[in-house]
Amino acid sequence: MGFSWNGFKMVLKAIDLKKVSLAVIPLLVPASVTSVSKHVKSGLWPSYLGPAMEEERLILKGGRCFISSPPAFSNDAKKLLICTGNTVSVFSSSTGLQITELEGHTALVSSIIVPPALTPASKILCYCWTSSLDGTIRHWDFSVPEVMKKIDIRFPIYSMVIPSLFMHSMETQEKTNDLFAYVSTAEANQQDRQPNALHGKLRKCNLTKSRLAGGVTLAETEKPEFITICCSGKYFGIRDKRKIRIWNVPAKDSERLDIKKIRLHHTKNLTTLAFHPTERIVAAGDVTGRILIWRGFGNRAFSLSDKLIKGALTSSDDERPGVRGDDDADSCTTWHWHSAEVKLLLFSSDGAYLYSGGKEGVLVVWQLDTGKKKFLPRIGSPLLFFNSSPDPSLSSISCADNQIHLLKMPSMEILKSIAGIKLPCSVPEIRASCTGFAFDYTSGLVAVCAENYSIQFFSLFDDREISQVQICERNHQPGDELTVMVNLVALSLDGCVMSTVETRLPEEGIGGLVSLKFWTCGQQNKDFSLSTVVYEPHSESGVSAIAFHPTRFMAVSSSYGGDFKVWIRNHEIKRKDRMLQKTGWTCHAVGSYKKKPLTAATFSPDGSVLAVAAETVITLWDPEKNVLVAVIGESLEPIKSLSFLGKSEHLVSTSQGSNPQVSVWSMSKLSVSWSYKLHAEAITCSLDDSSFAVLARLPETSKLTESNETTLQSKDGAILLFNVGDPVPVRTWFVEKSRGGGLSFLHTNRASLEEKISDENPASVLLAYLNGDHEYVIFNPYGEQEGGIAHKRSIVGFEETGQIGYSSIYGELSEFDLNRNQTQPSPFVPSERPWETIFSGPSHSLPPLTKLCSTFLESLLEKRTVVVE
Repeated sequence: MGFSWNGFKMVLKAIDLKKVSLAVIPLLVPASVTSVSKHVKSGLWPSYLGPAMEEERLILKGGRCFISSPPAFSNDAKKLLICTGNTVSVFSSSTGLQITELEGHTALVSSIIVPPALTPASKILCYCWTSSLDGTIRHWDFSVPEVMKKIDIRFPIYSMVIPSLFMHSMETQEKTNDLFAYVSTAEANQQDRQPNALHGKLRKCNLTKSRLAGGVTLAETEKPEFITICCSGKYFGIRDKRKIRIWNVPAKDSERLDIKKIRLHHTKNLTTLAFHPTERIVAAGDVTGRILIWRGFGNRAFSLSDKLIKGALTSSDDERPGVRGDDDADSCTTWHWHSAEVKLLLFSSDGAYLYSGGKEGVLVVWQLDTGKKKFLPRIGSPLLFFNSSPDPSLSSISCADNQIHLLKMPSMEILKSIAGIKLPCSVPEIRASCTGFAFDYTSGLVAVCAENYSIQFFSLFDDREISQVQICERNHQPGDELTVMVNLVALSLDGCVMSTVETRLPEEGIGGLVSLKFWTCGQQNKDFSLSTVVYEPHSESGVSAIAFHPTRFMAVSSSYGGDFKVWIRNHEIKRKDRMLQKTGWTCHAVGSYKKKPLTAATFSPDGSVLAVAAETVITLWDPEKNVLVAVIGESLEPIKSLSFLGKSEHLVSTSQGSNPQVSVWSMSKLSVSWSYKLHAEAITCSLDDSSFAVLARLPETSKLTESNETTLQSKDGAILLFNVGDPVPVRTWFVEKSRGGGLSFLHTNRASLEEKISDENPASVLLAYLNGDHEYVIFNPYGEQEGGIAHKRSIVGFEETGQIGYSSIYGELSEFDLNRNQTQPSPFVPSERPWETIFSGPSHSLPPLTKLCSTFLESLLEKRTVVVE
């Protein structure tokens, strides 16, 4: 069967793009099965698609990146503001939980600026400025939260600083002078760029008058650069290849004022810089791991008049050690500890220390006067940003694994961690050879392979990390020096057992090792413990797939070497108080088919059939007797995945290559029912019915050129929802970043999503799409609601003051009264035996212990009737 892009183009013409959401875009449902069947039989994608359907209700979206830009602390250091895609998420620094969210930007938020509170009674404790690639600057009150002002400069903003906020209070600044921001922007029209043109510009923006300062361009660079500012607001600078550009901001800034600038040079490309809080000292890191510290920069340009500058004599090299050429600095010192490029630099608030970090995952603390250093090792991921807070005992460090640690200073103890979903592997070769995640459809979790040899369990419904399982006990290594990688992860149907495959990479062709591990889940929070390790389970061949039996402790692993093995779990057996056998997994059976590489495997819903793909054919086995039952096929390319369809007697296979294909096989007829030539990136089948969904990558040659299709140019994939008996897709959605993505049905009930699904249309099955960057959306694939309503995840926050302990979690409890009307709802009902029910009921509705204890003690006393004469 064939794939035709014409069918999709006809769909686009029928859609009013102004009413379509860019997150999930439903297409059209074919109206005539008869006409479509002709195209299916002839090998063409359906070219006739019927009337448009309303957009599905988007239930949840998450998996955002926390490390695209540096975060910022609030003035009381009790909140941390983090750039999370198009929004700003506000987290509590004491609990690490999200409190609120600032929504309004339509593109990536690039910077957050919290004005310092110069007095304790300042009114700007909860104000912040944000910039975004959507070309807007917004002023927020994040305690409400609401936007107070919006400025559109119509250029994507990659970085922003507002020096006047650090020189004067906002109240004084607004009364005396205009407020100015310096922004690093790019050209608005990316398509008109020339190969050798300077695309980055440093511009000045008048925030008071909501406009760009006319004709003021401070610098032009090859690409937009990050702007670094001194904590006093007097200096800011950028790195530009092998030099640093520094500007001196005057105390009274104006729209037409030409501010002074200097340049400092180096022999290598620079990566980051930092300013000393009180002195004219600037530090910069380069790509080789060196740190350069210039002291006394700008003494001539920023201190003397123009006449003195022109007549100033150049000092000799002996008087200015380490300074290159005629750079305006007194001295330059070089430190070297990092083995790769320096990613972060920051001076301590008192200026006595310099913090640095990079790819090694080690925070280095340098003593500025002596050059002595101490370390915070084993952080486990490359370091990106380091931020200090108004509270000198609290700092934050952002890591490349999408995690932010809150540190107690100066001991550098990690207090809390704010963890997002793990990002894909940064090494292309390793990323291409890994199956990066597995879904637990019963609990709404996804298990994601991380670069630090661990598996992260992430809740799709709560958008937060549940736990991490360390697969291999090894220290963090830079990405280009990885020696071990986790190839596969698989979960049992109930999520209680996990299996992983890790590969120790050979060094110079020697020492490679493949390990198959089985893990058992603990009682809470998906804490898995190692049960069994099998070294080289398939001799020297790699493992291609792992699948679990739906009802028994049984699993199958297939290999490219041509064999599969069925594993069963042995339980603990005791005899006469002696342990004879511990819980573990052993090989139950071994099978092969004509010595062909086995590329996929799966069990039927009842577990009676084991399907194993032998390159281009599908073999069916009895897993108990290990007997070959039948062979069906064959496909044009090696089969990548196999999935049984719910309660139906059908099997879905996908293959990739020059002739990719998705095929539906009938188990009763042992033949193909229908198929499409689609490049399937992922597939998921519902366990309760006969529907399945396919994530298909669109052909690279399918370029959208018509004007009404420009909003869909970023879409590179489509999700197709099928019914097994009908080759016509029930629903279709365009999606972004489909390469490396995944799909899964999530079975849930209304009680767990009572705030996310309307009473008129409760959904027990949702569909989750995880793209190549591990961003995800969860939606109802069968919904018929009108309009696209995006439901926000409920965020339970509380004020940092006024509520502590029990009340901070559950809120204030109502007054307890035993004598109230028994017909009214109450935490418990008094009876003749109150000790049996006194502690019954949900914890959030129980009365305080002071009320319970007296009642409980009274219930233990024996009652006597006293007759008074």
